Amino acid sequence: MCTRVLYGTGANTFLTGRSMDWSDVDMQTDLWAFPRGMARDGGTGDGTARWTSSYGSVVVAVYNLATSDGLNEAGLAGNLLYLAESDFGDPATRDKPTISVGAWLQYMLDSYASVAEAVAGMQDDPLTVITADAPNGKPTTVHIALSDASGDSAVFEFIGGALTIHHGAEYRVMTNSPVYDQQLAINAYWDLIGGQHFLPGTISAADRFARASYNLKSTPQFKDQRAALAAIFSQMRAVSTPLGLNDPEKPNIASTLWRTVIDHDARRYFFDSVINPSVVWVDLDKIDLTEGAAPARLAFQGLADVGGNVSDRLVPTEPFEFLVP
Repeated sequence: MCTRVLYGTGANTFLTGRSMDWSDVDMQTDLWAFPRGMARDGGTGDGTARWTSSYGSVVVAVYNLATSDGLNEAGLAGNLLYLAESDFGDPATRDKPTISVGAWLQYMLDSYASVAEAVAGMQDDPLTVITADAPNGKPTTVHIALSDASGDSAVFEFIGGALTIHHGAEYRVMTNSPVYDQQLAINAYWDLIGGQHFLPGTISAADRFARASYNLKSTPQFKDQRAALAAIFSQMRAVSTPLGLNDPEKPNIASTLWRTVIDHDARRYFFDSVINPSVVWVDLDKIDLTEGAAPARLAFQGLADVGGNVSDRLVPTEPFEFLVP
């Protein structure tokens, strides 16, 4: 499920692309705008984490239960991807504030302006993530990638009940299983083979990682903004999985349902559905994210014949509640 790529342009700006692969083609997907100054909690009852959002954000929510993707007003982007090996640990043993898996990425976007800030804030493993099954019965074991306008990047995984962080601008590609350090080792082999001669072609996460890495390395760093945007979209489409193709035994292998591209410098957020015919986008500068503004929502299912800028289509709506067991 899913691929994420951080692409550097020739104008020294950065674009983050991701594909969402999931086994439920009817998965509800909505766009939300959340202002700064919102009182938040992890949604897990007694002992839950509590915070106030320091930054407004625009996010894509799945099933209106989890923030799966987003960009905050400081230019920090986050992508939530499936990872079968995730082990968030025993809450009783960890004895730390708890947070729904659906709120984990939202906490990052609410709290930090940059990847470096997020890494510093999470370095001591301060939260216990509480997971639950998605509405289609699949487990929500996940990891997170963060990127920002400077080109910095980090991957956050819970392995063996503890948080592992890979931090550095070199970590520009992420897919799913196996865990990230093993993915890097596998990709090192394909680097030696050389993608111009042969690349693995299956839709497995490790093969998509190798192809996405080669495509990123081989794509010119376009200075023209429109060409750069086309470049990252073409990379994400090249590693997408055809609609209807999935493996019931492996939830990390499923159809691509949608793709997003984040322009960190312009603070523009693109959404590309594989079912709807046109790309839509929002400009964070045209959405009210000031403290006291109402959260707002746009249902993507209602945009079958709409393309272009949809910043003015969000409707004030009570925020969704995060997934809990």
